[in-house]
Amino acid sequence: MTDLTAAATDLAPDHVVDVLIIGAGLSGIGAAYRLQTESPDRSYAILEAREAIGGTWDLFRYPGVRSDSDIYTFSYPFAPWKGERSLADGPSIARYVADVAAEHGITDHVRFGRRVVSASWSSRETRWTVETVSEADGAPERVETWSCAFLYSCAGYYDYAQAYAPHFEGQEDFAGQVVHPQFWPEDLNYAGRRVVIIGSGATAVTLLPAMAGTAARVTMLQRSPTWMTSLHQTDATADRLRRRLPAHLAHRLIRIRNLTLSQGFYQLTRYRPGAARRLLSKPIVARMGAEVANEHFTPTYNPWDQRLCVIPDGDLLEAVRSGRAEVVTDHVDRFVPEGVRLASGRVLPADIVVTATGLQMKLLAGMELRVDGEPVALPERILYRGLMLDGVPNFALAIGYVNASWTLRSDLTSRYVCRFLNHLRDHGLAAGHPVAPPGLARRPVMPLKSGYVERARATLPQQGSTNPWTVPQNYPRDLLQMRRADLTRDMSFRPAGAAMPTATRTPQEVAS
Repeated sequence: MTDLTAAATDLAPDHVVDVLIIGAGLSGIGAAYRLQTESPDRSYAILEAREAIGGTWDLFRYPGVRSDSDIYTFSYPFAPWKGERSLADGPSIARYVADVAAEHGITDHVRFGRRVVSASWSSRETRWTVETVSEADGAPERVETWSCAFLYSCAGYYDYAQAYAPHFEGQEDFAGQVVHPQFWPEDLNYAGRRVVIIGSGATAVTLLPAMAGTAARVTMLQRSPTWMTSLHQTDATADRLRRRLPAHLAHRLIRIRNLTLSQGFYQLTRYRPGAARRLLSKPIVARMGAEVANEHFTPTYNPWDQRLCVIPDGDLLEAVRSGRAEVVTDHVDRFVPEGVRLASGRVLPADIVVTATGLQMKLLAGMELRVDGEPVALPERILYRGLMLDGVPNFALAIGYVNASWTLRSDLTSRYVCRFLNHLRDHGLAAGHPVAPPGLARRPVMPLKSGYVERARATLPQQGSTNPWTVPQNYPRDLLQMRRADLTRDMSFRPAGAAMPTATRTPQEVAS
C-alpha cells in the first residue's frame, strides 16, 4: 500500500483535483452537475468501482427491478423525466443517469474500475490522500493515489459485494437452486419452475408479480406482513401537464404535487397512525377480502415504522388473486430436498428459492477514513446537517430520506457542498469541520425499525437532538433550512496558510 501521509505535491498531476466524488450513481452524477453549475471553479473527478455509470441501477438485474419512489421526485430537478411510467424500471433509470452524465460532459470525469480503499486527511497539507485499487480483465491489482482538497462520498449506504444472506438449516440438502437478488444469474431460467421467495420487502414484492405467469408457481414466504400501497404505473395528470407545458415547468409542478401528497401521508402516519392503517388496509380488504388481508397484508407495526412498499397498479394483489402466486405467512423451519419446510409443518415445493432477505448496510463503500493518522469511527461521530461528520474536515456524504425519494436529499446535500466550497473560497479559508456542542444528546440517524437498519445501528453515525445536528425527514422544511443555513454555525475553520485551525464563534457567542 502507498504511504497515506504522502504530500499532494508528490503525486502525479492527473491525480490531483479540488474535489473527489466517490460513486457514479444517481447521487454522484447529480453532485458533479451541481459542482459544474454552482461551483464551476473547482476541478473534480469521480471514482467508480464498477465499469459503468448507474450505481444501484447498474448492479441489480433481477426480474422487474424498479424504483419504489415516483420517478418525478426520484429524477433530477434539472433533468425532466421523459419516460411514460411513474414507477420506472431499473434499466430505464440506469440509462437516464448515463444520459444525464453524457449530456453535461460528466462522463469524461469518471474514472471507472477504481475501488476506494482508504482516505486520510492531513492538517499539515490541508488535503485528503485517497488510495484506490483496481483490477481489470484479470490483470494484477493496480494501486493509485489521488489527492483532493474536498472529499464527497456518494457511494450509497449498502455493501455492493455482500448482501444479507442468513444461512438456513438444511440449505445444503436442497436439490434446487438458491439465488440472492443482488447477484441474479444472467442465465437463470425460471420458466415453468416452482419458485419460493423468502422475504416481504421491496425486492420480494417486485419479484413476485414479475415472475408470476412465467414460473409454474411463485410463493412469497414472509415471517410477517409489510405495509403496501398501490400506485398507478402511469400518471394521467402528469401526462397532461407534460403535453401542455414546457418540460421543466411541468416537471416542477408534478414534483410539487407528488411531494405534497407523500409528505402529507408520512405526517399522517406519525400523528394519526390508526387513520393511516385504515387508509392502507381499505383497498386491500376490498380486493382480497378481510380474512386474507388480515392474515397476510396487515402488519403489527404502524405504517412507516418500516419502509412502505409500493406495488404498481396492485400487481402483486392481482397475481395472488388470480392464483398465479401465493403469499404465505410463516417461519422457515429448514430446507429439505424438495423445498422449504415451515414451522407449521407445511412443505413449500421449490425448484428455485430466492432469498430476498435484504441488504447489508455499509456507508462510505467500506473505505477506511483517517484524520491526521487517527481512524474515524463512524458510530462515535454525529452528523451535521445530515451530511458532514463532526471533527472531519472538508468531507461530506450523501444520505437520502427514508420516507421519500433518495435524490431529493442528495441534491440538497450537493447544493450545500457547493455553498460550503464557495464560502471557503470567498473568505480565504482552506478547510472547515463541524464541532458538536458539549452535552449534545444523540439519537439513531435512521428512524426505521427495518431489519437492515437494526443490524447496522452499531456501524452508523448518529444524529443530535437539536438543529443543525438533526436529519429531518421532511423535504419542504429541509429545503428551506439548507438554502438559508448559516455556514459558520458550529463550525471551525482554518484560514489558508494558517498553522492551526481557528474556531468560528456563533453570533450568540459574539454577543455575549
